[in-house]
Amino acid sequence: MAHEDAVMTRQKIGLRMSDALLVVDLQRDFCAGGKLEVPHADEIVPIVNALVEEAHARGALVVASRDLHPPDHQSFHAFGGRWPQHCVRGTRGADLHPDLKLPEGALFVAKARRAEREQASVFDATGLAEELRRRAVERVFIVGVAEEVCVKASAIDAVRLGFVTHVLRAATRPVTPEGGENARAEMRAAGVTVIEAP
Repeated sequence: MAHEDAVMTRQKIGLRMSDALLVVDLQRDFCAGGKLEVPHADEIVPIVNALVEEAHARGALVVASRDLHPPDHQSFHAFGGRWPQHCVRGTRGADLHPDLKLPEGALFVAKARRAEREQASVFDATGLAEELRRRAVERVFIVGVAEEVCVKASAIDAVRLGFVTHVLRAATRPVTPEGGENARAEMRAAGVTVIEAP
């Protein structure tokens, strides 16, 4: 089913050189067995890999983001936040999913590196928007996890920053089904196109 989703999603996109594919936080701690596991996150890896392959073949930029938290990050329970400790820099959980296949020339973005700053969005004080503009990127296609947290924040920021923005539902997963539904409603209201797999 994942392969069929990948084929259908690729056919629907039509990536081109002025596009960027943003792979958001597809890290071990958000996948099976991780400290903040997003249900079924591993299912999207083959779909994301197919999209990455297509993007690379068509000359589109591939961007991969990671949370690289310090151990005392404000988002952790122990420091008043809403999440268990996860994606601490230097730990295995902060690594990208081992089956994720990224091409040479992929751009890597690190976020949430300061204890006092949340940075859910890949565009929040990372310099990514400026880099995309420098490369004449017009459209962004967002995949990854979690749909109602960093995917949503990144997509809404992308629209605000002037990019034509799409989220590929087949290639993202929410923490909860309700959270995903709410996130999609918020993204659409902000001007994001949510691509539903046929």
